Amino acid sequence: MSSRATAPIRHLMLGASVAALSLGLAAPAHGQASTNLPDPAQSSSSSGNPNERGSAEEARADNAAVTGETTPAQDPTSTDATEGGDIIVTGFRAALENAVAEKKNRDQIVEAISAEDIGRLPDASIAESIARLPGLTSQRVNGRSNAISIRGFAPDFSTTLLNGREQTSTGDNRAVEYDQYPSEVVNQVLVYKTPMASLVGQGLSGTVDLRTIRPLEFGRRAFSIGARGTYVDLGKLNVESEEYGYRVNGTYVDQFADDTIGIALSASYLDEPYQIQEFNAWGYAGTGANGGPPYVIGGSKSYSTSTTLKRLGLQGTLQWRPDPQLTATLDAFFSDFEDDQIKRGIELPLGFNGNPLTNTTVQDIFVTAGTFANVEGVVRNDVFQRKAKLYSFGYNAKYEGDDGWNAMLDVSLSRTERNELTLETYSGTGRGQGVGATDTISFTSNENGTRFRPTLNYGDYNLIKLTGPLGWGGDQILPDGTGFRNGQDGYFNDRIIIDDLKQYRVEVEKEVEGFFRSFQVGVNYTDRLKDLTPDESFLYLTARNTGISDVIVPEQFRLGTTNLEYLGLGPVISYDPNALLDAGVYSRVRNPYGDVVVKSYRVEEKLMTGYFQANIDQELGSAQLTGNAGVQAIFTDQNSRGATAVFLGALPNGAPIIGSTPRNESVDYLDVLPSANLSLRTASDFIIRAGAAREIIRPRLDDMRASLSFGYNIQDPDGAGPALGLATVTGGSGNPELRPWRANAFDLTFEKYFGTNGFIAVQLFYKDLKSYIYNADIEIDTASIALPPPSVDAQGRVVPVAPTGFLNVPINGDGGELYGVELAGTLPFGTIVSALDGFGLTGGVSYTESKIKPSPDEEESALPGYSKWVANGTAFFEKYGFNIRGSVRYRSSFIGEVSGFAANRVRRRAAPELIVDGQIGYDFQDGSTLQGLSVFLQGQNLTDEPFRTSFPQDDRAAIDFQRYGRRFLAGFNFKF
Repeated sequence: MSSRATAPIRHLMLGASVAALSLGLAAPAHGQASTNLPDPAQSSSSSGNPNERGSAEEARADNAAVTGETTPAQDPTSTDATEGGDIIVTGFRAALENAVAEKKNRDQIVEAISAEDIGRLPDASIAESIARLPGLTSQRVNGRSNAISIRGFAPDFSTTLLNGREQTSTGDNRAVEYDQYPSEVVNQVLVYKTPMASLVGQGLSGTVDLRTIRPLEFGRRAFSIGARGTYVDLGKLNVESEEYGYRVNGTYVDQFADDTIGIALSASYLDEPYQIQEFNAWGYAGTGANGGPPYVIGGSKSYSTSTTLKRLGLQGTLQWRPDPQLTATLDAFFSDFEDDQIKRGIELPLGFNGNPLTNTTVQDIFVTAGTFANVEGVVRNDVFQRKAKLYSFGYNAKYEGDDGWNAMLDVSLSRTERNELTLETYSGTGRGQGVGATDTISFTSNENGTRFRPTLNYGDYNLIKLTGPLGWGGDQILPDGTGFRNGQDGYFNDRIIIDDLKQYRVEVEKEVEGFFRSFQVGVNYTDRLKDLTPDESFLYLTARNTGISDVIVPEQFRLGTTNLEYLGLGPVISYDPNALLDAGVYSRVRNPYGDVVVKSYRVEEKLMTGYFQANIDQELGSAQLTGNAGVQAIFTDQNSRGATAVFLGALPNGAPIIGSTPRNESVDYLDVLPSANLSLRTASDFIIRAGAAREIIRPRLDDMRASLSFGYNIQDPDGAGPALGLATVTGGSGNPELRPWRANAFDLTFEKYFGTNGFIAVQLFYKDLKSYIYNADIEIDTASIALPPPSVDAQGRVVPVAPTGFLNVPINGDGGELYGVELAGTLPFGTIVSALDGFGLTGGVSYTESKIKPSPDEEESALPGYSKWVANGTAFFEKYGFNIRGSVRYRSSFIGEVSGFAANRVRRRAAPELIVDGQIGYDFQDGSTLQGLSVFLQGQNLTDEPFRTSFPQDDRAAIDFQRYGRRFLAGFNFKF
């Protein structure tokens, strides 16, 4: 504690040192609850967040969030007491009190986490901690949570704000990926489950607001550093990967010039490995009549994947308060993110390839064992590199007059520059089908995937050579004559994405007396642009220019072997694909086809939002009614630019020449969104809340692309042979005229509070979807489409083209319901039995019913991200400097998104998940030699829960089965 800290300032220390508040490390610090709370009438919002305009109770909650102070807890049995009689509340318990106070004092239905709570399980992203809130959960990608689902909706249906401002995304859509935000730079998280008119950028399922520290409200100088080490128990799956990682961080907060200038600086750097054992099936082939059951594995593409995640996060806030009525705040955030993956495995064509199958064991409709002959495996050494830089700046000026007039100006910029490279390389025993040695592979299949027993040694560098084993890609000759024949040797896919968002906001508020406390009117203008440019090429061996078909991996590029024993496949040859490309072993031939042309897009949205909100604060006998009612009007100007692939003829050798025709589309529309939130607060700390609102979430940005692509589906209706069948044109497109998802939402909650020590709540919600988006086939006339001939047989006869085709596009549908109930609570046992002081429970369980069909032909429960049951709970003990905590998170089966070919998103049904984490730590107490030091040991995913998806016809047939292993972390935090 600085010598400048006075006695009154000590009363602001609840929740911990700045280390716990702004770094989010596992360092509970000491805090004191005091009756010396600021007068809420003096400020309607002490954090400077432009979305924070509410009741006097909300202002009190805002102050608690930024200073670490909570409503006083007067039960002396639940905490220790100082000589002055102040109540000491420490660590996780203080964080829970902050969260309870925030939930209690808000008029919307919210869930909250203080940075102390986030930090007590310091994850690679804050999503792990947010997912422990009632009604929320996450989907794991590469072993870590980076996306949040709220109330049964996929991440696409919520929005994320930083200090009340909309943010760009490192994904293809709007949903923020929390990998970008270190927990160390976040001070608090609010999840709004109901909207209000002054909340700009709200989602349909909810809105997540990440907040950083406000140095003037924090009110003291502080400095903290921390570090941790990480161990992954799967070990090093690839030779150049790591099993150990680390993370370091620091924060500095201070005030100057008689506390009129404040500064907060935070930095975090991590370098951590993730290891993944991946099984993936192409699908399951029918071995019975007409392709029916029993089903056998059709093919496998399985990897040992090693990921190195590096991230530098910097955050700074500068505040200036030249006058008590005027506060200017400048925020800046920067994240430099790298996710480098190396994937090594074997791709095995099996049932879909028609390989002979013998020695089968069949259970019902599922082939659980057998032997495939003549298998030509493709050894894969692939790279996935994702680099992203996120910039976020914001300026806020707030005036609070003595005459009841308040005004606010907010300007912000968010920009993401992202580059994703997927580099595939192939090797095998010979070029083309039927060339080189083949394998006889036995297998056993169950719900955990398929285990193989090969007869070839895929780790033999003399047997497994760089080549195109199955001739994928055929002949690729460009108009300039460059290219290759008899198959590609790899593929290069580089996606370059720019996401840019500018936001301008002005608001005026007038405080009055009577039933309404104040009135707000404001206008917000948002200009967002997202741009994708693909760069795709076929790879071929440079030596093929001199007639060489196969190349043995040069000695200087060999990295030993990667063991795929968990799949039964043994070792595979290993090398760095980037090194071979850089050294000229591979050359690139640009992919000229239309499916690449139409992947590019540019989408721009211009939104003008006007809003009016009336805030309510009225005594009703011994009770108090608070809340707000208002309306938003959003004028949308939606523009999209893309291209349509056009066939321009063919070369003499038959290679097609593909061009593109630009396509620009735009649409304007208006949404009117009324909302109301009411909270009836009784003298016995019982609160009844009701909310009603019109909610929207905008379409996926990539669904709005103005791009068209076409191909053929050749059928043989008359049995005359494929070359004389009928070719039907099929295609895909975005829809620049898409409208948002829209819903009428209603919420009702019953909450009982025990001061700010704990609460229990029953939360009911209902959403009536008036429009939603799904993909459908629409009929098109093929006469006006310039396409290459579909096929020619040996006699030169061309397959006829059907006069009509089908274009698959996203469209707006209507109808559907989603409703549910959430039970939540925080219960420190010391409030019930003094002997159990320090022990407690917090968590919740939610049940959601979906009557929404993502498309007319799908079942009602198939909404992406929807889990019928979501539950989480944390048991803790915290006293005498010791802190012990165990957390459990469960979600039932859901439709999840996984990455498919060329980084395309693929939806599959995922199995239920139960994630278990734990922590033990010790905080050296006041007066000890090591005062200010906290140490901790953590375990994540302690039961090694896998991620699993399955074949729709039989749940025993796994499509994806991924093991991430257990993670163990040890670290310290030291505060000055």
